[in-house]
Amino acid sequence: MSNAHPAWPFVDAHRQPYEALSDRIWDKPELGFAETYAASQHAAQMRAEGFRVTEGIAGMPTALMAEAGEGGPVIAILGEFDALAGLSQEAGVAERRALVEGGSGHGCGHNMLGSGAMLAASAVKDWLAANHRPGRVRYYACPAEEGGSGKLFMARDGAFDDVDIAITWHPGAFAAVGGTVALANLQADFSFIGRASHAAAAPHLGRSALDAVELMNVGVNYMREHMPSSARIHYAYIDAGGIAPNVVQAHATVRYTVRDLELPSVRALFARVVKISEGAALMTETTVSHTLLAGMSSMLPNTPLAETLQKNLDRLGPPPFDEADRTLARRFQATFKPEDYAAAFQRAGIPARPDVALCDVIPPIDVPPPTTLGSSDVGDVSWVVPLVEVRGATWAVGTAGHSWQMVAQGKTPFAKKGMVHAAKAMAATAVDVLSDPALLAAAKADFTARTNGAPYDCPVGPEVKPALDKYSGA
Repeated sequence: MSNAHPAWPFVDAHRQPYEALSDRIWDKPELGFAETYAASQHAAQMRAEGFRVTEGIAGMPTALMAEAGEGGPVIAILGEFDALAGLSQEAGVAERRALVEGGSGHGCGHNMLGSGAMLAASAVKDWLAANHRPGRVRYYACPAEEGGSGKLFMARDGAFDDVDIAITWHPGAFAAVGGTVALANLQADFSFIGRASHAAAAPHLGRSALDAVELMNVGVNYMREHMPSSARIHYAYIDAGGIAPNVVQAHATVRYTVRDLELPSVRALFARVVKISEGAALMTETTVSHTLLAGMSSMLPNTPLAETLQKNLDRLGPPPFDEADRTLARRFQATFKPEDYAAAFQRAGIPARPDVALCDVIPPIDVPPPTTLGSSDVGDVSWVVPLVEVRGATWAVGTAGHSWQMVAQGKTPFAKKGMVHAAKAMAATAVDVLSDPALLAAAKADFTARTNGAPYDCPVGPEVKPALDKYSGA
C-alpha cells in the first residue's frame, strides 16, 4: 500500500503474539490491584521483546514500566488489564451465559487495551532500531482503572515526570480521536457504626447503621435537584450489616463516587455529601467516618497531537472487517435495544445510519463532545504530560459499556482487528512525534498554554494510598 505509514509494517510483524496475549488475559479476568497474572504476562512479554522492565511502580505491585531505546524524546504508551466484577460470560456467544456464576469478566476490553498498547510500543521499538534513531518508548501497565485510579498514583508519584508525550487508547464502537472530555471524580467509603440489639425483643436499644446508610442515600437523592446537570453521583453497598434481619445492624458501609466536569466542583459536591452523611448519623445516633479511596481528574486535550492522530486514522481508514465479522456482530446487535444503537452514533458525533454492524467510517475530529460522559484516570496523566487517546473499533455498533455483550466480543476476530488498527494509529503517532521536533514542540506548547504553567492538582492528598484491598474483594 503506497500510502502506508512506516510504522505499520512493524505492527503487522508483531500482531500474533499480542492477539494471543489478549486472549490469555481475557481467559483469566482479575479485578483492580489483583491483576497478578496479567502483570506477570505483560512483564514477560516485554522482556521477551528486549524491554527493560521495572515493576511495583508507585506502591502498586501490579504496576510496571517497560522501556526500550536510548536518548532522545520519551514516548509513553499506556495500557490497562483489570476486569469488572459480576460479568463472567462465555466468549463469542450472543446470549447471557456465565462461565463462572458471579465471576468477573472483561466488560471494558482491558484485555485488549494492554495488549494493543504493548503491540504499539513494540512496533515503535523496532522502528527506532531499524532507523538508528535516538528516542525511548515506554509501555506503562496501569492497574485498577475501574475505580482504583492506578494512574493517579503513578502521576502523583512522578512516574511520568520525564515523559515527553503519552499515547493511549480504549476499545469502542468507532475508531476515532477520543479522550477530549471526561469527568473528574472522587470516590470514598462512608462507614457507620451503631449498636446491635435484638430487633424484636429490644429494638429500642439498637442504633441501626443500615438505617443511617439508607437515610444518607435519601439525602443525597434529594440533593440531586440542587447540583449541576453535568454532575453524577453513584453509590453501592459495601457492607449492609449482615444477613440477619432480627439483629439491628451495628455496622454498614456505602461507597460513593461523585463526578463533574471540573475538580473544584467535585470537591464542593463531595463536601455536601459528607455533610449529609453526618446528618444521617445524627438522626440515627450512630457515628460515621469516611475514607477517601481515589479520584480522577478531567481530561486535558492536546490539539497538535489530536490532529496528528486524526491524520493517521484518516490514512488508515476503518478497520478491515469482512462479511463474516459483520454477520457475527449482527448476532450481538439482535440483543441490543434501539436506544443502544442510537447512542453509539451520538457518542461518535455522527448521524445514525441503519444496518451498520461495525465501524465503517472515521468520524471527523471536530465533532461536539458527547452529552453523556464517564471518567478515566488517563485524565490525571493528561495534566502532567501532553497526551492523546485513540478510540478503537472493537465492538458491534450499539454495544453497551460494562455489559455481558462486551465481554462476549472480547475474543472475536473483529475485536482483534480493531485492536491492531488502534495499535497502528498509536505507533504512527509516536513515530511522527519522534521524527518531527516541531510537532513535539507544538504539543508541549499547547500543554503549557492549557495548564498555564500550573502544577498538577492531584484530586487526593499524599495521605491517600492505593486501596489495594478495596476493589479486588481481597
